[in-house]
Amino acid sequence: MTDPVGKLPSELDQLPDRDPEETAEWAASLDAVTKAAGPHRAAYLMRRSLQHAEGAGLALPKLLETDYVNSIPTAAEPAFDGDLEMESRITAWNRWNAAAMVTRGSRFGVGGHIATFASAAWLYETGFNHFFRGKEGDGSGDQLYIQGHASPGIYARAFLDGRLSEQHLDNFRQEVGGDGLPSYPHPRRLPWLWEFPTVSMGLGPLSAIYQARFNRYLANRNIKDTSNSHVWAFLGDGEMDEPESTAALALAARERLDNLTFVINCNLQRLDGPVRANFRVVQELEGAFRGAGWNVIKTLWGSAWDELFQLDTTGALVRRLREVPDAQFQTYATRDVAYIREHFFGAEPALAELAKLLTDAVIAECFYNSRGGHEARKVYAAYKAAVEHKGAPTVILAQTVKGYTLGKGFESKNANHQMKKLTIDEFKGMRELLGLPIPDSAFADGLVPYGHPGADSPEVRYLQERRAALGGPAPARRVHAVALPEPEERAFKALYKGSGKQEMATTMAFVRLVKDLMRDKETGRRWVPIVPDEARTFGMESLFPSAGIYSPLGQTYEPVDRDQLMYYKEAKDGQILNEGITEAGAMADFIAASTSYATHGEAMIPFYIFYSMFGWQRTGDQMWQLADQLGKGFIVGATAGRTTLTGEGLQHADGHSHLIAATNPASLNYDPAFAYEIAVIVKDGLRRMYGPDAENVFYYLTVYNEPKPQPAMPEGVEDGIIKGLYRFKEGTPTAADAPQIQLLASGTAIHWALEAQELLAADWGVRADVWSATSWGELRREALECDEALLRGEQRVPYVTQALAGAPGPVLAVSDWMRQVPDQISQWVEQDWSSLGTDGFGLSDTREAARRHFGVDARSITVAALAQLARRGEVSASAVKDAREQYGL
Repeated sequence: MTDPVGKLPSELDQLPDRDPEETAEWAASLDAVTKAAGPHRAAYLMRRSLQHAEGAGLALPKLLETDYVNSIPTAAEPAFDGDLEMESRITAWNRWNAAAMVTRGSRFGVGGHIATFASAAWLYETGFNHFFRGKEGDGSGDQLYIQGHASPGIYARAFLDGRLSEQHLDNFRQEVGGDGLPSYPHPRRLPWLWEFPTVSMGLGPLSAIYQARFNRYLANRNIKDTSNSHVWAFLGDGEMDEPESTAALALAARERLDNLTFVINCNLQRLDGPVRANFRVVQELEGAFRGAGWNVIKTLWGSAWDELFQLDTTGALVRRLREVPDAQFQTYATRDVAYIREHFFGAEPALAELAKLLTDAVIAECFYNSRGGHEARKVYAAYKAAVEHKGAPTVILAQTVKGYTLGKGFESKNANHQMKKLTIDEFKGMRELLGLPIPDSAFADGLVPYGHPGADSPEVRYLQERRAALGGPAPARRVHAVALPEPEERAFKALYKGSGKQEMATTMAFVRLVKDLMRDKETGRRWVPIVPDEARTFGMESLFPSAGIYSPLGQTYEPVDRDQLMYYKEAKDGQILNEGITEAGAMADFIAASTSYATHGEAMIPFYIFYSMFGWQRTGDQMWQLADQLGKGFIVGATAGRTTLTGEGLQHADGHSHLIAATNPASLNYDPAFAYEIAVIVKDGLRRMYGPDAENVFYYLTVYNEPKPQPAMPEGVEDGIIKGLYRFKEGTPTAADAPQIQLLASGTAIHWALEAQELLAADWGVRADVWSATSWGELRREALECDEALLRGEQRVPYVTQALAGAPGPVLAVSDWMRQVPDQISQWVEQDWSSLGTDGFGLSDTREAARRHFGVDARSITVAALAQLARRGEVSASAVKDAREQYGL
């Protein structure tokens, strides 16, 4: 509905106006200003009034967009705490060596990126010289999420301070042999330097938010004082298009993470061209972050613009800056001054008059070079304001020129992401611009030389003194290995003995085990349960009142189920991270917790439980990030399998996560069938990940929601459980010459195999042994290691081959997964091999109907076993036909 003049009704129309005449006077005043001084003056007065109201503490909605100027005026900049001339020389050396490293590497075709660091050099250098805390001081130091494409500049700085050699730089992107440098921040490849993998765009900002949140979690649970740790995330403006980049902005503001700063390098370019060609990305980002509740600092213009703003008495310059799209502003940086005078200043008479007061040199400096992100004083002011701001996270929007100082062939060019080298003449021009003492003779061999002022030079001493005062080198990864004590055996024994006649799903078995382990006096508080909203689905509500759900505010309300035993309890020191409906957020939580042993020197034991379909498939990129970051813990795919979720259907039915998991070298993947197998696997996992000889691996367990009686653990099966295969139940003896077959099954499929075992014996006189295949993946991993050993002249027989050696008859493997999952081990099985699985899309129906549909139920297994024996001539072909008819297949 609209009123008679077409104006949309406002929410204010619903509120009583106690003095309509006063309201009318204010409106009339605004109309009068608009008429007398124009709409721009009226808008200016309104913005100043809102700014004044905000400063006075009036409860008004904040403006989501401010003028296209610096948030901190030049006059308000704090004193610069350092030697600017010295820092300029250090930055010059780092710019040079970053470009030289990539250019020299281009001889071998390995590529590299030059333009990103060139634009962001001062954003990093100012932080390294003044703000980023190292790990050798108090606490854990700061956590730095370095933009992936800026890695050459970080290597160049490590070279300057003596942590890397020329040989290291010459092996950039050439890692085979051991002395190379990875292309991007990869902790697994360079674990003493890099902490956080960031080049899969979007994961850095998401992880940074959850890292800052996890720092508070550790502090609120009194595990470690993280009050001196600040999280810095360096991002590209193009990277902000990734949905993960902005997925958790509201969380950061809601939890008041003032220990977090985003630094977005707004060079207005992404990989192929402008970020917002027809719009203004800085203003868009400001609105998004302000709307989410962040503190926003814009550092857009260098000091050369001060003269222009002083002359802008009409506001025409600011209006023009707000209306020029990014792609046009990029063009200004590549055109002559005459073009700028015509197309920028010629837009309106007031600007044209202003331009008459400016020399060509001033205009050139402003439009070619003078950006806030290229001036140490302005970056310093922004960083200081960020770390001093309380109550909300801060984002710094710093404008730069992509390819800055690399020459006109690079600066602001759409193609500079793909440009991997400079010519010798371009380097000489860069040398003159940066004022570096590199003689022409250094280029005699046709290669660009590295530059270094000397290990005892004033530049290196200054750099090292600065870092020493801030707590040591950065970035750096430090691991102070402290083995966790083994938990008491009591929790495991509860599952070893089985459940008797009581039915229990393996999901519930896992939850019971962890609940008991969380009571352990030594290690219980180190468990970090993570679940994306559906804790009750997995039977975890019993943890709510005992462990509590983490909330930095505690519980500010009375929960609706407060009078119930398992009420929804939130607490400031709560142990459970119940993330809401965000698998990506839950994985970011897991990564922060799983690497706390390195980040904070505090080993934590996270377990992340989720619908298995929404784990690897949805967040597989983060699983790879977890592996790169050397994380440890238990990832649990619950309600696993393609046929166990009755009625849920295609998008819930997981039959392939084990295939995806098998591609991750750091993931140890298990599909346990029984509660005692879970106990054995978790116990061994704790040893391997947190024991004296800790490994950089994590575990993926799939558990099911199908209640079954849980048997007691047979004797002597622990080794087979860990290795991936053991004989669970021998077949019933029939005739002496009865045909025999080996049934291998994992997870819930073992129950179908056991039923088929009985049918084969009772109806067809076939003896079948049933084997529990707890891990198809670990069997394959070990077999591959044996194959690799052969290349070194070592004779090793794979465990799966040994385990099945001499087992009579063919092998039939079955699971609630696609056939490719068990087929991973087929080449190392000497017997005839066949498999059954749930290939195709899932569907909604009962478990029984779904299993019949996929041909994996007990009767289908029986027929498949007979068919396999018939091919060998051990049963008649008619028996297969009779079985199909008898079982209604």
